[in-house]
Amino acid sequence: MQDAELRTLIEFAGTLADAAGAVILPHFRSTLDVDNKKNDGKFDPVTIADRDAEQIIRSRIMAAYSEHGILGEEFGALESSNGLTWCIDPIDGTRAFIMGLPQWGVLIALHDGAAPVLGIMDQPFTGERFIGSRLGAHATRNGKSTPMRTRACAALADAVLTTTHPGAFGKTSEHDAYLRVAAHTRMHRYGGDCYSYAMLAHGLIDLVIETALQPYDIQALIPIIQAAGGVITNWRGGPADQGGQVIAAGDARAHALALEILKADAE
Repeated sequence: MQDAELRTLIEFAGTLADAAGAVILPHFRSTLDVDNKKNDGKFDPVTIADRDAEQIIRSRIMAAYSEHGILGEEFGALESSNGLTWCIDPIDGTRAFIMGLPQWGVLIALHDGAAPVLGIMDQPFTGERFIGSRLGAHATRNGKSTPMRTRACAALADAVLTTTHPGAFGKTSEHDAYLRVAAHTRMHRYGGDCYSYAMLAHGLIDLVIETALQPYDIQALIPIIQAAGGVITNWRGGPADQGGQVIAAGDARAHALALEILKADAE
């Protein structure tokens, strides 16, 4: 893919985020019905805002790029005929969304069959957008664009670590592994969903460790972190684009130290 084509696709992805945000915002901090996608006693919320946002994104992709595939959280997969697939999470952080908290975002990625080549994390309520590709990583707000760069962190003792929630780990042993890393860090906090990854790219967080992720939970965040100078892999040190156990770090040295602790529980 040439740079000119990539720029066109990034611009198009921005229009998708604009359309999704326009659909979502009227529902934020309002009274709305919440459905549970699980029937096994667990809670996986979804709202009309999630569904309508994904629908408008999908419709615009199909109208502009009918040869592209789509993988979305709410409406599944549409096969690609040219190897390019959009990966969508219309609201990453639906739990925060229904609580009126701003730690959620629209995730849009384009995968070329080998890796995500562009990613957008958009927070329409705060007016923030985080964009990453091989052309660079930057944050935009109120029309101002700021380059993003992760910060140096050579030792876990200096690191700030986060994960979304202790209950979000697929297994108790995985949360225990997270806590083993946390014991070596300066501090750790729960909460954030996709926002934590954006703040890592911004140089304000050093490590994010999570498990049980789906491709649409992580693909948009990979180009953002990598373009900002960070590292994001699975717990074996391999690609993270299919989700599962994921570790993101702003500094490769912190990543290696944390990975050494996690590897006993890597799948």
